Amino acid sequence: VRDALSGYFAVGRARLLDIPPDAAGFKIGLELLMRGGDALRVAEVPIVFRDRACGSSKMKPGIVLTYLRRLLALTGLPVENAPRFGFVAATGLFADVLIFNALLSLGAGLGTAQIASFLAAFAVNYGLKLRPALAGLSRTRDLRLHWHLLVVALMAVFLRGGVLALLTQKAGWPPQISILFAIAAAASVTLPGYTFCLSSSGERFGPGMRWRVIGLGVTAYLFVLRFLYLGLPELLPEEAYYWNYSQHLDIGYLDHPPMVAWLIRLGTGVFGNTEFGVRIGALGCWLVASFFAYRLTRNLFNKSSALAVLLLMQLLPFFFMAGFLMMPDAPLTAMWAGVLYFLERALVARRARAWWGVGLCMGLGMLSKYTIGALAPAALLFIMLDPASRRWLWRWEPYAASLLGLAIFSPVLIWNARHEWASFAFQTSRRLAERPEFSLHELIASGLVLLTPTGLLAALIALFSRRNPAAGERPDAPRQTLFIRLFALVPLAVFVTFSLRHEVKLEWTGPLWLAVLPAVAFGIVSIGRPGRLAALAQATWGPTIMIAVLLYGAVFHYLVLGLPGLGYSDKMELVPVGWRDFGRQIDEIEENLEREIGEEPLIVGMDRYFITSQLAFYDPDHFESVKETSGAHLFGTTSLMYERWFPLPPLEGRTLVLVAWKPKDLERKQIKRRVERLTPIKEGVLKREGKVIRRYYYRFAYGYRSDPKPQKDKQKENRILK
Repeated sequence: VRDALSGYFAVGRARLLDIPPDAAGFKIGLELLMRGGDALRVAEVPIVFRDRACGSSKMKPGIVLTYLRRLLALTGLPVENAPRFGFVAATGLFADVLIFNALLSLGAGLGTAQIASFLAAFAVNYGLKLRPALAGLSRTRDLRLHWHLLVVALMAVFLRGGVLALLTQKAGWPPQISILFAIAAAASVTLPGYTFCLSSSGERFGPGMRWRVIGLGVTAYLFVLRFLYLGLPELLPEEAYYWNYSQHLDIGYLDHPPMVAWLIRLGTGVFGNTEFGVRIGALGCWLVASFFAYRLTRNLFNKSSALAVLLLMQLLPFFFMAGFLMMPDAPLTAMWAGVLYFLERALVARRARAWWGVGLCMGLGMLSKYTIGALAPAALLFIMLDPASRRWLWRWEPYAASLLGLAIFSPVLIWNARHEWASFAFQTSRRLAERPEFSLHELIASGLVLLTPTGLLAALIALFSRRNPAAGERPDAPRQTLFIRLFALVPLAVFVTFSLRHEVKLEWTGPLWLAVLPAVAFGIVSIGRPGRLAALAQATWGPTIMIAVLLYGAVFHYLVLGLPGLGYSDKMELVPVGWRDFGRQIDEIEENLEREIGEEPLIVGMDRYFITSQLAFYDPDHFESVKETSGAHLFGTTSLMYERWFPLPPLEGRTLVLVAWKPKDLERKQIKRRVERLTPIKEGVLKREGKVIRRYYYRFAYGYRSDPKPQKDKQKENRILK
């Protein structure tokens, strides 16, 4: 609808009588549109308004205020309830601040203090204001409302934890001041959340109205939550490894194309070598992916479905984390969504200029991760199966798009040509040569993790249901259905085939679900779809949304401020807590050794690359640490790109600090054969808030040799020394 406020409209009498009796003002056309939702078909005939020639307008300030008041009511948040629940939030402010400061003075941690003070304030407000508002409700509805109020409260806790951590840890503000801003942030969640939960008015404006308010509210909340925590948790080892990519900037790398390195270099160039600088590129990629997913869904279905797909892009674990963690999957997902959008415009909408977008996004996607190449056979198969699209076989645009994509991808080709096609071999022949392993069950499990059980069920229904997933009776509905199915199932078939004899990784299938997300979103907003499975999927979306929202907030809060009674795992590769302290301690050990020997030693992480990458990032001197932190390839094991960044001959005679998680990793025969002298193994301890997270071990190695002595020569030398 282009003009929702038109003064002239015609509608069936029954719809007029269905308008709520409290509707006020002249613009009841808007009420009709909100009640009708997607079920109301609208046609608009243009009219012309001329300037008034005589008389006076009835448009007064009071009418404007009435309209604005009604506009707020249409969101499901009645204005008459807002002051009352605003007062509810204000009554707990004093208790919140008082308890928070008291707990801090008693030595409680920041996270524990803020959670305890919020829950205490919530209990006070509940007893004084919220509980009376629930009087008279049925037992079933009373339990449901209590659960909803608890969900809103926990959402507020985790959001304000992010504000508190950001102000204290990054801005350096005192907790006593920071808590006031954190409370204000929490009120922005609790005030509308409690009001909406306790109001039934959201149900009065059509079957989809309440869902729209929830969907938009959750989308906004998750975006703010992710932005607040973007620079607070420590990097995962993979993120630190890709940061090392950016410090050795190149047009190609062994295990991935260079896009992730370029984005990190851009982010850290603007925001410094911080977690936020590393990850801001991932959030930018998520925005691009969401834009293309929205446009694709609106083209295939309708605006309501497009709004729902934005919620899915925030809610589903793969897409949520792809917009937070700076991995190659972040730009891959953005470009995958772009390719799908432009292919839909080219193949379904028959727009020739869209092929340029296909070539651009495909080239950038290949610079991100090679798996986007699975879209090429899907596009070719669509052209072959769709009679209307076969004409593209004889047109120049698809071939020009292919050349454009190849030109953008050419830096990787040049790098591989200079390095014996190492990257292509790493991703193809090297993986195929691995020990055969059946992992189809792991591929299925990855779908449950990446999409949630509800999301995977809804995706499978959209793909395999006999009912056409395309909306309405559009002439292009069968072609749209073919588009959705082919661009999801062809890449999926590639991974299924690979999983029959090889190991698959958790995140591999994530981007391919972008093709089916529009149909999943349509299933969410289409009330009363036939079929038991479809009804089951619709019924479980509500709990899925609440669980996912709380889980994301709890994980962020746990990583940054902790959770009461819950310690930290020693699996720092999966739970990134303790790396900052690790880097600080190793830096002190390195400086002490440097003062002793008169030169800077080389730090060597004795695992594959996790220790090395994290120590390079969390060393106070980033520039020097990159040049003085190497991998375990010095002793015959693989450490990926460190083998190329630190070739062995130039390291001859260096003094090394060997760091490992286990003592046995520092006792390998290769170590003893490649150095002149070793010191005894020492132990270090990583702690957080006085609790031990993990122990590590280190020793010094003097006189490194790139060419180890044969074992017989070593034994002879030992006999002579004896």
